[in-house]
Amino acid sequence: MDRDVHPAVADAAESIASMEIRGAAAIADAAAEALGERAAASEADSPAAFRAEMRAAARRLHETRPTAVSLPNALRYVLRDMEGDTVERLRRSVESSATEFRHQLDQAQDNLGQIGANRLRDGDTIMTHCHSTDALSCVRHALDDGKELTAVVKETRPREQGHITARHLRELGVPVTLIVDNAARRYLDDVDHVLVGADSIAADGSVINKIGTSGLAVNARERGVPVVVAAQTLKLHPATMTGHTVEIEMRDESEVLADDERSDIGRGADDPDLAVENPAFDVTPPRHVDAIVTERGQFPPESIVTLMRELFGDQHGEEPWEETLQ
Repeated sequence: MDRDVHPAVADAAESIASMEIRGAAAIADAAAEALGERAAASEADSPAAFRAEMRAAARRLHETRPTAVSLPNALRYVLRDMEGDTVERLRRSVESSATEFRHQLDQAQDNLGQIGANRLRDGDTIMTHCHSTDALSCVRHALDDGKELTAVVKETRPREQGHITARHLRELGVPVTLIVDNAARRYLDDVDHVLVGADSIAADGSVINKIGTSGLAVNARERGVPVVVAAQTLKLHPATMTGHTVEIEMRDESEVLADDERSDIGRGADDPDLAVENPAFDVTPPRHVDAIVTERGQFPPESIVTLMRELFGDQHGEEPWEETLQ
């Protein structure tokens, strides 16, 4: 049985699940911060009790967004090195790991942006899909280098995350053309790069990102427009090295069709023959991606497994949120 979940963990989990906190880096940061706060507030009377509290907190966070691999990677980083034979030593190890992870996270995005900016030339037009702080970091550093850019921004329904991207680009001074998702093919002839983020990257170089990314990449490949994925290494999915597939999150149908709109299409709100599906992500095969830009450098997608092995090694151990850990 899970112990009662600390308010800091519950608040973070709710904000992640509801997408109040969105973007892989922001999700990872919130999870690490919540674990650090949970450790600091612990009143456990034994090391075993402390470990149980931390596993419960990690489980609560892990269950919120199954596709965003940055979340379990953050949990792994903070809790894998949880060491000590007293509650106080365990607490210090978790707080230290959480602080270190968040510091590295801040540096990683800046380093990635500097690397990604090198792919962008003065006068380029980029096309974006969804909202990615990693992709925006590439744009920001290109602007800092004195390059002028323009952007075609897809709305990215049903959550319209493209509106967030458009707002941030305008704050950076980038001219923006906002388009509906289905207009992407029409505008690709005017685009020099498709620049997107990723929620997860599999060992074979497949990119799991907001639904619609795959179709955009296929169209871009046909038009000869390079597809660049900006993704910190915390987006790499180590479980895929052992044959696991990435779970695609299915979100609530009300994001697509509100309850009061169902009767306009079917026979009322409870029509059993009207199904609405709302997959949050799709999978872009590596053959449609030109480069994956990380804080460790840029890689052709087929070679990302080498970096993954370097960072994570073999993935055969228990996860830090599993009950069997002692």
